[in-house]
Amino acid sequence: MNTHLGRATAAFAAAALALSLAGCGGGDDGSGSGASVTVGLLLPETGTARYEKFDKPLFEKAVARFTFNKGEVLYANAEQDAATQSSQVEAMIDKEVDVLVVDAVDSKAIAGAVRKAKQAGIPVVAYDRLAEGPIDAYVSYDNRDVGMVQGEALLKAMGGKAGSGRIVMMNGSPADPNAKLFKAGAHSVLDGKTEIGKEYDTVDWKPENAAENMRAALAALGPDRIAGVYSANDGLAGGIISALKRAGVTKLPPVTGQDAELAAVQRIVAGDQYMTVYKRYAPEAAAAAEIAVGLARGERVSQIINQTVDSPTDRRIPAVLIPGISVTRSNVKETVVLDGVYSVAEICTAQYRADCAAIGLTD
Repeated sequence: MNTHLGRATAAFAAAALALSLAGCGGGDDGSGSGASVTVGLLLPETGTARYEKFDKPLFEKAVARFTFNKGEVLYANAEQDAATQSSQVEAMIDKEVDVLVVDAVDSKAIAGAVRKAKQAGIPVVAYDRLAEGPIDAYVSYDNRDVGMVQGEALLKAMGGKAGSGRIVMMNGSPADPNAKLFKAGAHSVLDGKTEIGKEYDTVDWKPENAAENMRAALAALGPDRIAGVYSANDGLAGGIISALKRAGVTKLPPVTGQDAELAAVQRIVAGDQYMTVYKRYAPEAAAAAEIAVGLARGERVSQIINQTVDSPTDRRIPAVLIPGISVTRSNVKETVVLDGVYSVAEICTAQYRADCAAIGLTD
């Protein structure tokens, strides 16, 4: 498939989805129509800033909109513990929620809990990560494409060094199915274009594990032989960059990322991190909320489905997949600032004020 054509198609689908969501959410005439709905929202961890800062509040606002303020969201966070999350599913079943939205800590481990929910007559929406078991719908990003965007950005940043240098690949957690897709997408771009000196799967997405792996890569390859680092997300990128600096590397190789965390955007402005993939959280949360409310009410949700996906246990799961956007120093203002994710003041604190001025990022 032509990469750019595929992204254009995905972007068109996302735009159509946004119009659909806006239309569905804008019809409240103040009458308070619509049945009450209770939605269980289970998120995986708090180590990645996005879940508490963006996903949870955006999802709650969207549920309120689609239920004309008659919806209730019951929330729990698993703190990166699969057993805890399975127990949280059972607690939601006991509370008789109308629908469950689950971002799985471990896609395989959650399957039994998903089956229990279905046996209790509760629809389940997989959010951000494709869980195993009888899922009714899936909402996420085009995760393979995210890996391709990262890989292409890394090759561009390395320039002529891509063919002669080595890179380190720091993939995400092996328990996360998204990590496998990021990895596959990145490999589809990087393989044959550059040499992969070392590659790691980072348990639990922990920055400290990425830092430890990076120290091992530096010892094995030597700091002067690393032309770039593929990092699957911003948290890992932070650990990688910390390890590089502590090893005395003064000219950092380009490092990729994902999630557009504030610390990562600041590292990009400062030139420490090359890029991040900005995933627009509002459309993802809104799509999940609309599907969840529809399923809870027994309505058809096919009007906003734009793809189907397969999991290891089920085929042709209805899905909404949204494209990501590459953010570098050149377009911080046109992406995360323009969309209101961060203000210039939040990014350009005293430590980064001169770097911001150098790229024209001012109020």
